Amino acid sequence: MPKMKTKKSAAKRFRVRPGGTVKRGQAFKRHILTKKTTKNKRHLRGATAVHDSDLKQIAVMMPFA
Repeated sequence: MPKMKTKKSAAKRFRVRPGGTVKRGQAFKRHILTKKTTKNKRHLRGATAVHDSDLKQIAVMMPFA
């Protein structure tokens, strides 16, 4: 039986919080920021939780988290 491995790309993008929710960074904040409004960029700050419908896929990618 082969070892279960963590998808390293997922491990770099997600953190599992103590309560079981998964934290992710905001999208659309990397480049082409000049055409985005200050309000839009301000709302993209910080981290948010992953949606419930995606948690099962993340659990498959990160079996030890």
